[in-house]
Amino acid sequence: MIRTTGLTKTFGDVTAVAGVDITVEPGEIVGFLGPNGAGKTTTMRMLATLLRPTSGAAVVAGRDLLADPRGVRRRIGYVSQGGGVPPAEPLRGELELQGMLYGLGREESAARTRALLARLELTGLEERPGAALSGGQRRRFDIAFALLHEPALLFLDEPTTGLDPQSRANLWDHVRALRAERGLTVLLTTHYLDEADALCDRLLIIDHGRIVAEGTPAALKSGGRTLDDVFLDITGRSLREEAGV
Repeated sequence: MIRTTGLTKTFGDVTAVAGVDITVEPGEIVGFLGPNGAGKTTTMRMLATLLRPTSGAAVVAGRDLLADPRGVRRRIGYVSQGGGVPPAEPLRGELELQGMLYGLGREESAARTRALLARLELTGLEERPGAALSGGQRRRFDIAFALLHEPALLFLDEPTTGLDPQSRANLWDHVRALRAERGLTVLLTTHYLDEADALCDRLLIIDHGRIVAEGTPAALKSGGRTLDDVFLDITGRSLREEAGV
């Protein structure tokens, strides 16, 4: 579902991503971990066609990232760190509009909206504006917007940051169900290592723009270590001042 070779991104003299090779198989839930400034979000934004790579190659959801970015966009969903739920408009109309922007007819878009509202336990909230929702509700609406066109691959950038434990667990359940029912492939970033441990089939750890470790949670924790131990052993304990890269 994702294949990258030597994917690189520089900003002037700063190398944010330094030639990463990533493989994600169809139906996997893969966690992408790293300290602040390690290159997680930059990599994800490149794979989602929001940033053009400086060099390297990638095939995403069966489409060449550089030669066919429009084809990539039609086959992926993307939920950013900050979210994108409109704060002032009733969300059912916004969801239906999203579907029509992807080429769906009005009736099909309305039908998919109803189905997603039910799937994500949002029925009854669709006439509210985003500003009237809780954090967990907004996050589920973010996912609804990303899934309306039925993508094969979903990118989730720190989807549970700031949520309470119940909302986090609820969101995990929805992600698992989507994979089980639709075969959805998911690449997610998170700073919650318990989340990565519980939810992901496989983990990639990036630091200073390079993949420094990968494997299943169980394999990485071999020898009785916790995932926190593994992460700190690999990336160190120094505080990172960079954010958002």
